Amino acid sequence: MTIGGSIFLIAVGAILRFATNVHVAHVSLDTVGLILMIAGAAGLILGLIQQRMWARRTAGAVPVDRVAPVEERAPVEEREIPPERRY
Repeated sequence: MTIGGSIFLIAVGAILRFATNVHVAHVSLDTVGLILMIAGAAGLILGLIQQRMWARRTAGAVPVDRVAPVEERAPVEEREIPPERRY
C-alpha cells in the first residue's frame, strides 16, 4: 500500500466515523470508519518503514561520478593487433 493510499483510507475512515449520521441495518459505520483508520495508519507506518529501508539501501551505492579516475586504475596490457584484424 502506498503512502497516498494509506492517507486516503485514514480520510475515508475519519469521514465515516465522525461526519456521518447515516444508520445502515446490521452495519455500524462508526466501526467501519475506525477499522479503515487503523488499516490506513498501519499502511502508512509500513510504507514509511519500507521507504526508509530503500533509502538506506541506495545510500551506500557508489555514484557514477565517484568511480576511480583512469590514472588510479590498474594498467591494462596492450597487445599488438594483427594487420588482418585491423579495421
